Amino acid sequence: SKNTQPILEILDREQVPATFFVCAQDANEAYLPLVADIAAAGHQLALHSATHQYSKIYASTDAFWQDIKALRQALEPYADVEGIDWLRFPGGSTNTVSHRYGGSGIMKALKAQAEEKGYHWIDWNVCAEDATASHPDAAQILRNIRRDADGHDICVVLLHDTRATGQTVKALPDIIRYFREGGYTFCTVAQMDALKNG
Repeated sequence: SKNTQPILEILDREQVPATFFVCAQDANEAYLPLVADIAAAGHQLALHSATHQYSKIYASTDAFWQDIKALRQALEPYADVEGIDWLRFPGGSTNTVSHRYGGSGIMKALKAQAEEKGYHWIDWNVCAEDATASHPDAAQILRNIRRDADGHDICVVLLHDTRATGQTVKALPDIIRYFREGGYTFCTVAQMDALKNG
């Protein structure tokens, strides 16, 4: 989005690696070339959804994988899609909204299929709530993160990079400072997985 460049500048200045779970919707089509900049800066690229329309992607397991295929095709001009093997399910792996469209067993089936296809998937345990209808300001975003991070040794922090999340950009330096002062180190999702399993 228009916020990607400022986010990349903050991450570069602070020397913090991040994982970008990418969409390829009409709304961000003009910004897809930034995917190459994200990869060049050493951040991890991962898959989220082409359409992010729950009624379409969760209509069936086939519909979900067609959406991922469309996303990979959209990213192909800008990144080595063969090397992208992480994904985040829209709504998370335990979302129940999907049941409305694909039945109560769809997420269980998709998680199993993801692993069969060689994908790693991940959920978050710290949520900024920066893409909710309440549109929190930077101070509230930081409070949300501090609340969720409390008591966690490992934090997978969910933030959003959309045209509507300018407050996330404002909050980002304070978020980084909060974790740094708490003794955390920063890594991509793949690096975290390697550390946990190494």
